Amino acid sequence: MRILVPLDGSEYGRKAVSFLASRSTLIGAEPELHLLNVQPALPGQAAAQLGRQTVRRIYESEAETVLAPARKALAKAGLAVETHADSGHPALRIAQIADDLKADLIVLGAHGYSEFKGLLFGSVTHGVLARSRKPVLVLRGARAPRGDGLRTGIAVDGSKYGLAAVKFALRHRGLFGAGAKLTLLHVVPDFVMPVMADLGGVAMPSFTEQEIRILQDKDFEKAVAPARRLLEKAKVTADEVRLSGMPGEQIAAYAKKHLDVLLVGSHGYGGFKTAVLGSVATRIAARCDTPLLIVRA
Repeated sequence: MRILVPLDGSEYGRKAVSFLASRSTLIGAEPELHLLNVQPALPGQAAAQLGRQTVRRIYESEAETVLAPARKALAKAGLAVETHADSGHPALRIAQIADDLKADLIVLGAHGYSEFKGLLFGSVTHGVLARSRKPVLVLRGARAPRGDGLRTGIAVDGSKYGLAAVKFALRHRGLFGAGAKLTLLHVVPDFVMPVMADLGGVAMPSFTEQEIRILQDKDFEKAVAPARRLLEKAKVTADEVRLSGMPGEQIAAYAKKHLDVLLVGSHGYGGFKTAVLGSVATRIAARCDTPLLIVRA
């Protein structure tokens, strides 16, 4: 498994290193770890006066102060790493280098809300999500999850996005541990009709409890069955949890209480937060700090 870990010297980056060190025996027989530090580019005039070689030494020296402690911590866990020093726009360079390396996963430590309205993870993480098609594990909260068996949830809705998350979990089972407890999550509509004023004598549709149960059963089966088939083919068992109500809110509440990591499938690029993640994933991210693994489809 080829993993890219961007670091900036912050506590958030150290969470990513701590997580990988704790998974050292699980992420594959020969994991390939790449640590990256991206320095802000010097102004053009200053760079020209200093000269290319001097500028390069400055970048490498500054990067080494960030990368050396992480390299030492991972070496102590038995993991060899390759380090990269770069410069420029952090999110853009992270996305480009992930593509160049053909990374299987980007691991980012992130805080919660940015000072900039609407950025759930901070500007760099948000920028990476907007620019990269690679799976991204965002680690927030008090600490990174540890242990041989992570309580792993996958949100599914019958679409290719949820199936992409299931396929990732199957390809990289070791990341979650041999004793991982896998749970498929789906939120069914509650079919509760809003109270509305009389509309010219036109009756609003209503359902009996039995009819609602039948509709919810059908919705759940349609959403979960494709993922179940993939897991059965791989001889992997999973619990299935049915929630009811607003998808983002319900999945976030469940994850906070019961999961160590949550996988969600998401669509592609976009400058707005909901365009980057999709509305459900955005609501999940806004309402819980459970580690979130975002898989593109």
